[in-house]
Amino acid sequence: MIRSTQILAGAFILTAAFSAPAFSQGAPQTLSLMKVDPASLATGYRTSKVVGSTVLNEANEKVGTIDDLIVTPSDKVPFAVLSVGGFLGVGNKYVVVPFSALEVRDKKMVLPGATKESLKSLPEFSYVH
Repeated sequence: MIRSTQILAGAFILTAAFSAPAFSQGAPQTLSLMKVDPASLATGYRTSKVVGSTVLNEANEKVGTIDDLIVTPSDKVPFAVLSVGGFLGVGNKYVVVPFSALEVRDKKMVLPGATKESLKSLPEFSYVH
């Protein structure tokens, strides 16, 4: 049978453990959070729906496909990795454009001013493993 002193001692230890500040290598941790409006976030697009999307130019011509989205530690903004050229994944080239360059028009991803040739002229991107 557990005694009330044992319960009190356990509660005291748990309270002390959870109320103490968190430290990492001797330095206090601070977490800065910003408020996010869930209603405005709900108007956005999930990455699982964006990756794989066809990218069109304003003439409604297919110029590529979104292969991936990348966020770098220093920039904190997403970049879109586009697959251009090729057929069924053979002979394609990966290039990167800022995600902000893409526009959503009528639920389609549009890269204004893009052509297959202009995208193929960009530096090739390769994934680092």
